[in-house]
Order: sequence, then structure tokens, then C-alpha cells
Amino acid sequence: MEWILQLDTQIFLAINGWHNEVWDGIMWWISGKTTWWPFYLLLLAYMAWAKKWQLLPMLLFIILVITLADQSSVHLFKNVFQRLRPCHDPALEGLVHLVNNKCGGQFGFISSHAANTFGVAFLSLLWIRKGWFTAIMLLWALLVAYSRVYLGVHYPGDVLVGGIWGAGCGWLLFLLFRWILSKVPQNWWIVSRTSMTESR
Repeated sequence: MEWILQLDTQIFLAINGWHNEVWDGIMWWISGKTTWWPFYLLLLAYMAWAKKWQLLPMLLFIILVITLADQSSVHLFKNVFQRLRPCHDPALEGLVHLVNNKCGGQFGFISSHAANTFGVAFLSLLWIRKGWFTAIMLLWALLVAYSRVYLGVHYPGDVLVGGIWGAGCGWLLFLLFRWILSKVPQNWWIVSRTSMTESR
């Protein structure tokens, strides 16, 4: 385990060390909470077009996966493992490049940003199985995860495990969604199945 942590730290210092003023601004923007609202609206608009009446339950499940990924990342990981963020770690004092002097909470394992974005991305790409859509969703999640390491607030391991955990939450909610869909009246299911076929 010790060598894994050492490798994680070395990769973090390499990524965090590749910085300049231009990339500082870009990564700060990518990691922002309000940055992606236009993207979210476009995503919902496309899902409404592709899935028709399923949009409302899908929107509910997106909220559920964000809630599940976010809260579990805090209560099952951060508060349990209590791994300091690199910007709070005394061993890295003076070595971490922070943007706008923003560090975040004390503990960083796992990354809630990574868990949330990968949860939404994985849930969405299971619904809409198109190559270009999958590429966009994964690129979005990877950019957000990378920005957290660049900004000095997470180790690579934080975002890696966070992404895996979020994807697992997305998969779990997809199975629940599919199970619920199987329980709706038969005539509703015909509409749903036709919509799914057309979106592939």
C-alpha cells in the first residue's frame, strides 16, 4: 500500500506541476459548479428528444445518482478513510500549486466531483448507447476529474476511485430504472421499447 501512495503522490506532483496562467484559468473554469449548466440543458434537451415521456423519470434518476454518489463519497469514504487533500498535507507543504488559493475540505478520498460526474455520465450512456454520446459524456467526466488533480485539491487516486464508485452508482440506478420500467403497463412498455430502439 505504501508504494501505491508514493506513486499516487508522484503522479499528483507531476500533473499539478504542469501549470501556467492560461491552464490555471481553464482548469478553474472546468471545475466550476456553474460552468456546465449550458451542457446540462443540452443534455436534457437531447434526452427529451430521444426518450420522449421517459425524460421525467430519467431526470429523477439523475438527481438520485448525484445524491447517492455525493453523499456516499462523504460518509462512506471521506469520513472513514480521512485521507488529507494534497493541499492540506503537511508533507507536501510548499510543493502544491493552488489556483485562487482554493483547497476545499480537509479530506479528499474520494473525489465527490469525480463520483458525481462519472455517475451521471455512466447512467446517461447506458440509456443512450451511441458512440458519439458515450465519447462526449466520458470526455466531460474525465476533464472534470483531471481538473481536480491539476488544481491541487485531489490525488489521482481520489479521482480514480471516485470515478469507479460513481460509475457503480450509475449502474445501480440504471438497473433500478430498468426494473421499474419493466413494471409499467404493457402499452407503456411498447412505447418505451420503440423509443430505445430509435435512439441506438
